[in-house]
Amino acid sequence: MEKIIVIVGMTDNNYSASTDIGEGIAVATGNTFEELKDEMKSAVEFHLECMREDSEDIPAAFSGEYELVYKFDPQSLLTHYNGIFTKAALEKLTGINQRQLQRYASGETKPRPEQSKRIARALHNLADELRIVDL
Repeated sequence: MEKIIVIVGMTDNNYSASTDIGEGIAVATGNTFEELKDEMKSAVEFHLECMREDSEDIPAAFSGEYELVYKFDPQSLLTHYNGIFTKAALEKLTGINQRQLQRYASGETKPRPEQSKRIARALHNLADELRIVDL
C-alpha cells in the first residue's frame, strides 16, 4: 500500500491540508482534524476522477491502494495537541524545555530537524507504550 503524504497546517480557526497529485494539488480545510481528513479524502478522490475524465496519467502511487498519511509541522502539531499535552508533560517526554516548546508552538522559532524528530519520536514512543497497556 502506497503512503501519500498530506501536509497539515493550522490557522486560528481551522485546519488546512494539501498533497501533490501528478501535476496538480489536492487541498482541503476543516474545522476539526476529523473533518479535515474526510474533506482531504474527498478532495483526492475528486482530483483523481477529474484526471481520469481528462485522460491524464494517474501517478503510480494512486493506481492501487493508498493511504493518506498526515504530516504536521511542529507548530501545528503542538497547537493541535495544546489541550491534551501541557508543556510540562511535553518537556518530560522530549527533554526539550517548556520555554523552547512554547517558542515552537507560537511560531516564534522553528525547531532544527533533529528537534522535530525528537518531538515525533517522543510522541511515537508514548503511543507505542499506550498500545500495550491493558486495563
